[in-house]
Formats: sequence, C-alpha cells, structure tokens
Amino acid sequence: MTESAVHPAPWPAPYASGAVEATVTVPGSKSVTNRGLVLAALAAEPGWLRRPLRSRDTLLMADALRAMGVGIEETISSSSAAAGSMTPARGAGQSFTGEAWRIFPNGLHGPATVDVGNAGTVMRFLPPVATLADGPIHFDGDPRSYVRPLNGVIDALRALGARIDDEGRGSLPLTVHGGGALDGGTVEIDASSSSQFVSALLLSGPRFNQGVEVRHVGSTLPSLPHIRMTVDMLRRVGAQVDEPETGGEPNVWRVSPSAVLGRDLTVEPDLSNAQPFLAAALVTGGRVTVRDWPTRTTQPGDALRRIFTEMGGSCELTEQGLTFTGGGRIHGIDVDLSEVGELTPGIAAVAALADGPSTLRGVAHLRLHETDRLAALTKEINELGGDVTETADGLHIRPRPLHGGVFHTYEDHRMATAGSIIGLVVDGVEIENVGTTSKTLPDFPQMWTEMLAGAGA
Repeated sequence: MTESAVHPAPWPAPYASGAVEATVTVPGSKSVTNRGLVLAALAAEPGWLRRPLRSRDTLLMADALRAMGVGIEETISSSSAAAGSMTPARGAGQSFTGEAWRIFPNGLHGPATVDVGNAGTVMRFLPPVATLADGPIHFDGDPRSYVRPLNGVIDALRALGARIDDEGRGSLPLTVHGGGALDGGTVEIDASSSSQFVSALLLSGPRFNQGVEVRHVGSTLPSLPHIRMTVDMLRRVGAQVDEPETGGEPNVWRVSPSAVLGRDLTVEPDLSNAQPFLAAALVTGGRVTVRDWPTRTTQPGDALRRIFTEMGGSCELTEQGLTFTGGGRIHGIDVDLSEVGELTPGIAAVAALADGPSTLRGVAHLRLHETDRLAALTKEINELGGDVTETADGLHIRPRPLHGGVFHTYEDHRMATAGSIIGLVVDGVEIENVGTTSKTLPDFPQMWTEMLAGAGA
C-alpha cells in the first residue's frame, strides 16, 4: 500500500461564494438502524428494516450479527421513489440506502469473532446479546475502541450472571462465554460516561429469564433522548417497559421478560447528520430543506430546530420536510447540550463564526467519544485563528477572524463535518481524512459539493 493511500491528501473544503439554496436527502438514522438490527435479531420471527443506513457502523453491526448466526438479506430497489420510500441524494447513487433488510433470527451461536471498529453501539449493545448465544463470542476493534468506556456493560452483565473474560481491563478486547440464556434481574450501573450502557441492557432485557431492572447510580446521565429512543423501539416490538418518563422511579428502567416480535420498521432520516446541511443555511444566510423530517421523533438531532433558531435562523416544518433559513447574522449561545452531546462539534463550528461568545455546557463525556472531542475542537478551531477554551464540562468560544489551514479529524466523523461548516465561509480550509465520515454519512463529500451547486461554489 502506498503512503498516499494510508494518508490521503487533505480534502479542500468547498467555499460558498453566496447563500446556499438546496434540498437534500439525508440517509437513515444510525441509532435507529442499529437498535432495529439488534431487536430484529432477538425476535421470535423474521422482520424487515426499511430505509436503513448503510455505513461503517451499521455494516459492522450487521456483520457482527451474521457472525453470531443471524440471517440478514439486503434488497435494493430502483423503484423506491414510486413506492414512497426515501430516495438517495442527487448523484449519490444507492451507496447509503439498502432499500430494505430482511432479518432472520436463526438462533445465536458461537464460536464467533466480532469486529466493533470504533462503533459505540456495536461494542456496547452486542455483549448482552452474546450472553444469549450458545458458545463464545470474541469482541475486538480499532485501537481507539480499547480506551472507550465499556466497564459499565461488563460489570452489569457479570452481576446478572454472565461469564466474561477481559483480563481485568474493563474494556476491549474481550470474550463473552454465552450459555444460551441469562438470568437477568436487577443491576446497578454508573452510566454517567455513556447512556449506551443503559440502552445495551434494555435492548436484550426481554430475552433475559427475569427481564432486567437497570438502576443508574451515577451523578449525571448524558444523552437521555437515546434512552427514550431505546424504550420507544422496545415497546414497538411488544416489550413492556417501565421508565421514569411515564411515572416510574427516577433513574430506573424495567423490562419484563417476553418474546420480541418481528416488525416491519422504517428508519427515519438521521437528524444529527442533517446538522451540517442546516448549518450551511445558517452560516451563509441561505435556505436548506431536509426532506422527510419527522413530526414526532426521539432523535436528539430534532433539538437543532431550537438551537439553530436561537443562533439566528428560522425554520418551517411541512409535509416535504424541514426548511431552515439563515438570518444573515449568527448569534452566540449559552446552551446545555448534556442530552444532545453529539451535536456539539457542529454547534461549536457555527459558534466560532458568530457575532458574540458562546458557552457549550454539559458535555464532559465527549472526552470519551470517538476522540476527545473537546480537546480536538479547541485545538483545531484555535489553529485556524479561533479563541476556544475548555471548561470542566464543555467549551467557551469567543469569535475571532479565522483563516485557512488543515483541520484534523482524529478519525472522528463529526470533526470532519464541523471543519466543513467552517470551510463554507473561511477560504482555504482543508479537511484531513474526510473519509472518516463513512462511519455514519457515506458520500458526504459529494453531497456537500452538490449542495453548494446552488451557491455557485
């Protein structure tokens, strides 16, 4: 392999010569796709997953389930538009939408080896599933996955009766010695570093002999909308869930033992991945419509309507989707992002272009994501001339005139899209390893360039 193949040249971020005017189709939600795959794999009958995202994270999940014995067949139809399905973005082909996946839960078994890559959903959601397999399941992944928190899931599964060999690390690599069943019951965990610890146990909970009662005993609990998404999807496949949101005990979730029903599930567009496109309208004073924006959703990305409106835009939700219009000025914001931490990189990029300072709070847990996102954002924006400082739980951003330069991504897809937002209005920004966007948003460079066609870029 050549040196250029290992370290491709930085991607020149397109510069917008005018206001962006575009309509885009964002591929399906990674969070919904991977939860849907897990639930379908645990079901008592075959199911369908329609408009799924096909990206590195979701293909890792599908391949992992296949390795454990689940049948997954992909069907791609060129007639999807006529059938009312989401159509791909203009020029993007079929690369990120397998029109439907048919899932056959054939029984879980080992031995098998699972590559989690650097996907939090795969490394956390599948060890509980592996306890239900007949045989050992070995988990490994990218080097960064070794330092991402996993102890909450490992310790909880051991307390519920699982046998796991991790050589005392509390992290990857590890082997789950599945016994075909798990007792389940009540367990206390500290999920302050990741809400995925809670979701991981809840998703497999219906299949545990006693169900599961998860009690969060830590201080804060980030990304609550993702737990609400898990609960909503569990109920859609027939599970009985008691939760704080519906009058239950605070920080306690109970899932009763039951069969999981095979369903026909349609995946919503990924609203967090819509962020850079909405931001394009905000920072250029343009207008962007994201097709098929749901009127009701548990996705954290829906908060963008409120946050970006406070930063100077306006939005309208119609049957066609969400149309966001920039107001010509970008305002600073003081905002608690604890429930929507994944939106922080894009919001930080917009805040660096605002007319006043911003404080982003409640996101200390981002130091343990794909990279240390707080340190990475601080370093990269400051190297373009910005003035960003880390706080105990977030960032303080003071706008400064920015200049071009290389924006490093640290193999983090949201760093790549954040740098691209800045590059819209700062000439000469280059994105190192823009290909990392394949984690959740394949074809991002092409989608981004085509969005700018209306702005004369």
